[in-house]
Amino acid sequence: MSQLSFSSLDLAAKKKTTKREVFLGEMAAVVPWSSLEAVIDPFYPKMGRQGGRRAFPLTVMLRIYCLQQWYQLPDPGAEEALYDIHSMRAFAGLELGRDAIPDETTILNFRHLLERHDLTKAIFAAVKEHLEARGTLLRGGTIVDATLISASPSTKNKERQRDPEMRQSKKGNQWYFGMKAHIGVDATSGLVHTAGVTAGSVHDAKVMDNLIREDDRAVYGDRAYASERKKRAARRAGVVWAVKEKAKPGKALTRYMRAKNRRFGKVRAKVEHVFRVMKCQFGYRKVRYRGIKKNGAQVFTLLALANIYLARRKLAAA
Repeated sequence: MSQLSFSSLDLAAKKKTTKREVFLGEMAAVVPWSSLEAVIDPFYPKMGRQGGRRAFPLTVMLRIYCLQQWYQLPDPGAEEALYDIHSMRAFAGLELGRDAIPDETTILNFRHLLERHDLTKAIFAAVKEHLEARGTLLRGGTIVDATLISASPSTKNKERQRDPEMRQSKKGNQWYFGMKAHIGVDATSGLVHTAGVTAGSVHDAKVMDNLIREDDRAVYGDRAYASERKKRAARRAGVVWAVKEKAKPGKALTRYMRAKNRRFGKVRAKVEHVFRVMKCQFGYRKVRYRGIKKNGAQVFTLLALANIYLARRKLAAA
């Protein structure tokens, strides 16, 4: 049994449990740690390797990486949080005075390891497999949608230019600069089963086919995905085309079309829960890095963790 410090003993005796402690306790119980570690382990430096300092245990670094996603912590901020916040240290399995705290370079190197080997996509796939095995991610229909994630338009950098991989996109009467996250969500459970990222200028409908599963019997989407050609193809294949009707130039929607849009919208609204968790719960409203690859890697992790958060009660009950 590991020995606790005096500060840990004092905190253990406190009478109030904070929201952060409740959240981290739930996540510690429902995240499939062994499955995620199995994905990363073949690429992770083995402990005790000669020619370098002793590597931190993989489970510690993975938990710190998750903390970064939940609380939008940069690498230096993650190191400081581990020194300052007891609940985060406890979640990572670290104890001041007993364990060394990973510095920002170690945290940075772990993130680069995941990016270099596309391991966040594998993490997303492992979480999806875990949810399917427990009956929380079902099959039958897909809701497709996309969200804009802003990037900094500043040119006050070494290259004196904006990120060349980001693009402008217009939504309503407002222009946005950044990228898009495209997702396919299970129409029954509301969990993400497929995802992708593009520059902000790519139209939603162009990636629609990549988000639909082969065995889907219904497709839901907003007006951006309206297509008469795809609608006819879906009907020939026996697939329910539940994409909202779009008014044609000079013509208003009929009462029947408006009623159908409302009916489809009640199901399609499930996709917004994922974006709410990612942007409001986890605070991911703006890209942190330059380039699509690095930011896309983070999006896959965020979506995997959003799935777990949305299914946490069912996973805990199971």
